[in-house]
Amino acid sequence: MKTSQTNSLLRGRILLVMVAVGCAMAVLMARGVELQVLDKDFLQEEGTARHLRVVSIAAHRGSILDRNGEPLAVSTPVDSVWVEPREFLTAKSQWPQLAGLLNMPLNQLHKIMAGREQRGFVYIKRRIAPSLAAQVMALEIAGVSLQREYRRYYPAGEVTGHLLGFTNVDDIGLEGIELAYDKWLRGVSGAKRVIKDRLGHIVEDVERIRRPQPGRDLQLTIDRRVQYLAYRELLAAVRRHNARSGSVVILDARTANVLAMVNQPAFNPNNRQKLSSDRYRNRAVADMFEPGSTMKPFTIAAALQSGSYTPGTPINTAPGYFRVGGHTVRDNRNYGLIDVSTVIQKSSNVGASKIALTLPPEQIWQTFHQVGFGELAGVGFPGESSGVFNDYDSWSDLERATLSFGYGVAVTPLQLARAYTVLAGDGRLRPVSVVEGEQDVIPEAEPQVFSHRVLTQVRTMMERVVSREGTAVKARIPGYRVAGKTGTVRKSVAGGYSEDRYLSLFAGMAPASDPRLVMVVVIDEPGGKAFYGGEVAAPVFARIMTGALRLLAVPPDALPSAERQMAALMEKG
Repeated sequence: MKTSQTNSLLRGRILLVMVAVGCAMAVLMARGVELQVLDKDFLQEEGTARHLRVVSIAAHRGSILDRNGEPLAVSTPVDSVWVEPREFLTAKSQWPQLAGLLNMPLNQLHKIMAGREQRGFVYIKRRIAPSLAAQVMALEIAGVSLQREYRRYYPAGEVTGHLLGFTNVDDIGLEGIELAYDKWLRGVSGAKRVIKDRLGHIVEDVERIRRPQPGRDLQLTIDRRVQYLAYRELLAAVRRHNARSGSVVILDARTANVLAMVNQPAFNPNNRQKLSSDRYRNRAVADMFEPGSTMKPFTIAAALQSGSYTPGTPINTAPGYFRVGGHTVRDNRNYGLIDVSTVIQKSSNVGASKIALTLPPEQIWQTFHQVGFGELAGVGFPGESSGVFNDYDSWSDLERATLSFGYGVAVTPLQLARAYTVLAGDGRLRPVSVVEGEQDVIPEAEPQVFSHRVLTQVRTMMERVVSREGTAVKARIPGYRVAGKTGTVRKSVAGGYSEDRYLSLFAGMAPASDPRLVMVVVIDEPGGKAFYGGEVAAPVFARIMTGALRLLAVPPDALPSAERQMAALMEKG
């Protein structure tokens, strides 16, 4: 009897369990039907809302190329590490691993996250190599993701630093060409929808919302070979003379296109961690100085253009000084009675002053203005200076005199080089360009500042400057005729001019028979005993110009002495 009751109770319990299990299964099946059929669309939307994200697609910034297509600035793909703070905070135990891999102190990681817990996006480290990025993702830390970006790289480093400038961490131009042509170079970012897993990793691309538009390439007039040559020789000269700084500008004499532009001290745009603004300032377009005797060819050209003077007109410079406006204008020595050509050859301040004082102030002002002094060179560089050139209405006799040999006016190396293209070319002033194709043709409406006769005469005078009797014999180049002018300028200080701080200058062109290149060399405050332009700047000109003419395959124009004598005899015959 008891056994029968026990079996009946056992069967009842089993039946109860089976009913309970059946009910549970029925409930689960009902819930499954509800989730998979009835609430399917709603749940998919909720899941999508939690895991579907719109992410940016970085656009490639345009490359910068030299005139021969050689790369000067390129963008390389990199990755940036970012996190979703709420998920990332759940994985604090793995933070030391991430910090160690990214070579950053753990407390720095804590500082980055402090106060940003409610944000949806926080950068941890920008622009790391793809190989390192792969190691980061291998840690499988919740909330950690990568974003593809581009890093700007400058193959020539310091050689083109001042010219090209650089971009910021977001690939936006901040200095130089990068800033001046930022809109042209910068691309437009794209966007896409993606699905991420619980760790924040992208597991599927859903759709592309907007295709990224890459920036456009920019081809410059710069020749990387000439740029490097100028950089190397300027660096050597600044070190040799223990100078404060220096600049070199080389222009195409026919188009005023920039072939090279370098400064010292230089900087490397690939490494800017401890860089000061003084290092990356482009001195060739921003720094002003009084040009000194490099202004004399324009004074003499104005005199020749007036018709009142010829190259042989005598000028009495005795006794080597004269008084004007209560001050004394001096030469290095008493040159006595000399002609106009010798004023240039010997760089006579007295001769240039006496000539200028016989010319109407308006004519001098117009000549200097027409060769570009007092206005921007037109290259469009950030921080470009227009120089200082006052109106002639306020000039005193002393100002007219000192202006003739380059005091009382301020120019940049680029402005001075541009002015010399007027003497080297057909007498017209061209806007300077650094972008290929911008200024290949000069408008015929541009006024001709000097006649062909005057240009020929002035260039011939400037050739005498580099003769054995001139002030710049060290600017001579074997096989080529060179025309140029030295300048040795006392630097302006409080209360007047310094007795021991100088600018050493040389401005010139080659080949003188048919100029192809114009160059300006500026050495600021050379140390030691050598400070004259003919001693410091002229040799730099010769070394750079020699290499540049050969690199550009410019044929020689100087006849050997025996052939020159034969040619002279044939002309007489």
